Amino acid sequence: MTVDNAPPSPELLDRVVGLLEQGRLVALPTETVYGIAARVDSPAWDALFEAKGRPPERTATWHVGSKSALERFPEVSPMARRLGERYWPGPLTLVLPGVPEGLDALSLDGWTGIRFPAHPFTSGVLDALDFPAVLSSANRHGEAAIAEAAKIRDAFGEALALVVDGGKPSLGEASTVLRVGRGQFEILREGLFTVEELRAVAGRQIAFVCTGNTCRSPMAEGLARHMLADRLNVAPTNEGLASLGFGVRSMGVFASLGAPASGHAVGVLKDRGIDISQHTSHPVVAAAIEAQDEVYALTRSHLDALTLALPPGKADHCQLLDPGGGDIPDPIGGSREHYAQCAQRIAECIEQRAPDWA
Repeated sequence: MTVDNAPPSPELLDRVVGLLEQGRLVALPTETVYGIAARVDSPAWDALFEAKGRPPERTATWHVGSKSALERFPEVSPMARRLGERYWPGPLTLVLPGVPEGLDALSLDGWTGIRFPAHPFTSGVLDALDFPAVLSSANRHGEAAIAEAAKIRDAFGEALALVVDGGKPSLGEASTVLRVGRGQFEILREGLFTVEELRAVAGRQIAFVCTGNTCRSPMAEGLARHMLADRLNVAPTNEGLASLGFGVRSMGVFASLGAPASGHAVGVLKDRGIDISQHTSHPVVAAAIEAQDEVYALTRSHLDALTLALPPGKADHCQLLDPGGGDIPDPIGGSREHYAQCAQRIAECIEQRAPDWA
């Protein structure tokens, strides 16, 4: 069967889905390499490994036809969602913590691989299935993937019920396989994307802005850094956060360069086990604000100043730290208790924001 780079017709869709539903093996095109599709909850699962000569203890990747399949996982991190939103459909396999219901056979040590291929025919087939399926590269175990449909039939013979010829794959190399979870960001198989590119998409660059960058925003930076590190299971350092694509900083709309954090700000965060004693102030610079993914102003006046400092339409990523829209008053000149109350309110706002970051 020869197909175009287009969604399947109703007739072809019924034929391919019917074969997979019966537990037969079908070779399908993708943008990377051809894959042999098998229904997981059927004898086809064992037949796939037998046909490839692959050790049965090895797992395979769940292939899907919609981003919504991510919702089958018990929990999906914002990092995984951002990667799926950016690269799917496409040549990226995500290995995520958790096992969707009915996919125990695909998991390995509590992790499950998922991919949404970009070939319109194959993604259309996968989206029509009401059972889980995998695509394993069309090759014998240990050999290179086969790029021509005719050679796939020669290699696998009657083990395949159907070979769908979609022509030469547009990319011709296997997908990048990335394991991403708490404390995990590791390329398991190299492909089109580099780990630096993937980190930049998965993570967030976050900034906090107040007036002088000596009280509120340094406390927000320190609190956010530690909260993020805890959620990501990394060290609360620039290096630890950067390993998963995150960065946290602070600035002030009227800040001088190099001033230390106020003594009370340092003290109340020290009580929380957070050290901001090495902080030095930085003024707001338009280019630095534009480079952030999220910018949180401590008051409405700070947000207005950011909007004025940026070109029209470039301040959409700037918002108040308080999700309720309130200002966080400046404790400067106040007692240590005023600073403690300010830090507590900042921490409560960050707790509400953090689930969108990681």
